[in-house]
Amino acid sequence: MSTAIIDARGWQSSFDLKTGEKVQPESDAQRIVKEVLQKHPYPGDMDKASNRWVSDTALELIENYTPRFVFLSYAAQYFSLRYNPMTDENRSKLISEALNEAKRFIELSGYTPIIVGTGDMTPLIGNIDITRLEGLALCTNWSARYAGLYEPSDKDMTLLNSHPFIEKIIPREEIVRLFNGTPEQAQRVPEFLMVARKGYAFKALSPTMKVPVMTPSDCITVPVFIPGSDINDITGIRDELEKLTAKKNIALIILEGAGVNDFPLPYRSCINGKEWFTYETGDAQYLTISSGEHRFFDYPKGYKYYDETDVNNDFPFSGYFKSIPVNTFASSFPGRSIAVGNKSMFMHMVTGADICIECFSRNMFNQGTMAVIHRDDK
Repeated sequence: MSTAIIDARGWQSSFDLKTGEKVQPESDAQRIVKEVLQKHPYPGDMDKASNRWVSDTALELIENYTPRFVFLSYAAQYFSLRYNPMTDENRSKLISEALNEAKRFIELSGYTPIIVGTGDMTPLIGNIDITRLEGLALCTNWSARYAGLYEPSDKDMTLLNSHPFIEKIIPREEIVRLFNGTPEQAQRVPEFLMVARKGYAFKALSPTMKVPVMTPSDCITVPVFIPGSDINDITGIRDELEKLTAKKNIALIILEGAGVNDFPLPYRSCINGKEWFTYETGDAQYLTISSGEHRFFDYPKGYKYYDETDVNNDFPFSGYFKSIPVNTFASSFPGRSIAVGNKSMFMHMVTGADICIECFSRNMFNQGTMAVIHRDDK
């Protein structure tokens, strides 16, 4: 059983992650984690102290749990880049500050780092309004370049195929073929997947999200700092983790919003997708890095998420996730592992670490912190 511990600025409680029911009594691991949560309240997604919170929380957890593998995500600069207008100079400064925070963690912890930039950002030129089609068009949360299309009329297809801001429209069959999907997985893929040109984003009905000023670029490659390796694809990171953790303590660090144009370290340029599809910063990219295989189908872009929404669903604290993804590196790692990040829901669902601590934020509203203990028997 995985246990979730929520800390809402002084109020703490433990739950079964799958059912949402309260858990009693406390284990030793729960007591350790509760103390760490209490000492390190989350400052907020775009607060300047947010990335420092990642390092400080991880260092505290390392002192108490002594893991061999650490998975960290620094995302404060991504939120700031996406929603705040700024100059190129200020954008570069923000990325450098995030990297400096990661370096501080490395120096204090002594862990050997692998650092992955998720791809750079580009100014938003304009939106593609898909709210007035005769068919149904959907954007998944945090996706800007992709939108799903269902039961489009001939008029819709004529309009969309000639739209100057749409790069291509891919039928379901092509997506399933590209990622070797099963018939069951195909059921969750939209009839068509629309791809926006660089600098443009699809505008669907999503009243809870802030309006961005920048969107993820079409990043065919992303930077990976991994000395001594010759990998050329983000799917190769998993194998490197297998090799390196056999010899030393490793920290896999995700630096969001950093691409090959502004990555301030020596790097390998690694393929970030497959054929016409490139990963945006998000769950699929994290899972691909963590598992070593393409993970388009776990949460397909533009799928009908509401078809799977029910008040009685499992994993009520895990957002759109309805099950714990399988085959992540830390879930099979025999040594101790932790994950800490300021990207809500991602750390406990995509890393597979024994103990995960993350911000408990929804649509950038700070509701405290959450820890998940997947295993406490190592």
